[in-house]
Amino acid sequence: MRHLMLMAASALILAACAQETPAPAAAPADAATEAAATEAAPAVTLADIVNADLRSAEEKARDAWRNPAETLEFFGIEANDKVVEIWPGGGWYTNILAPWLASGGGTLVAAGFDPASVEDPERRAQVEGRIQEFKNSYADPRFGTIEYSAFSAVSGPLTEAGTADAVLTFRNIHNWMSGGYTEKFFTDAYAALKPGGVLGVVEHRLPSTAMQDPTAASGYVHEDFVKGLAVAAGFEFVEASEVNANPADTADHPFGVWTLPPNSATSARDGTTIEGFDAAKYAAIGESDRMTLKFRKPE
Repeated sequence: MRHLMLMAASALILAACAQETPAPAAAPADAATEAAATEAAPAVTLADIVNADLRSAEEKARDAWRNPAETLEFFGIEANDKVVEIWPGGGWYTNILAPWLASGGGTLVAAGFDPASVEDPERRAQVEGRIQEFKNSYADPRFGTIEYSAFSAVSGPLTEAGTADAVLTFRNIHNWMSGGYTEKFFTDAYAALKPGGVLGVVEHRLPSTAMQDPTAASGYVHEDFVKGLAVAAGFEFVEASEVNANPADTADHPFGVWTLPPNSATSARDGTTIEGFDAAKYAAIGESDRMTLKFRKPE
């Protein structure tokens, strides 16, 4: 009993000391650190990129026809993806894809025109010069670090096999039809993609009632033709979107799709003209009717 009483007394003394001893004061928090912890920076959106000053006013003027934000959202392009863009040309879509992917730690692979496919040395040097100009134009760090490859009838892999989340092509398939290596594109895209990866295709659409020229000399292509090539390469068709449709386009213009904006051709490539040609009629149509197709490499 005496032992228990001593233990109880000791406990009371320790409790009293604990009440009398103040807890050490917390170090004052840095105001900037506290603000940063409680208020996260707003996330960059695809709409922010589309409206950014990295794009010219001329580029933005075409958004009503090309619908870049809606198109990339339809394809499911995320900021942390690895995306291969085939034949970026002057960089209209590159100016959106590069900063978008840079904002989320993604990777853009620009698979441009292949100089190795050009036999004439003088022309090959011109192509190489344009490619270097393209690379120089993306030195701004806001575009991130772009990887480069090439695509042609004789080109190698688009990127390391099975590593891409998406392969995208915008209005190019008719060019490969005229060159006779359209099937190679679908095969190369399939090899580049991860299982579950997306192939996104935008192309001038030929009405199903019109006859398909195997070389697509008019620039227009049957939607079913594209679907057939993709499925033959192993892809699954996922969905079509009408986001880039233009019902006013009849696809039967005197100088092919190039009669319409943005080319607005007034003569054929060989210089042939048409008496009484009314350019305003075709300007009023706007840009071409385009299929927008999403395919997936099976898991």
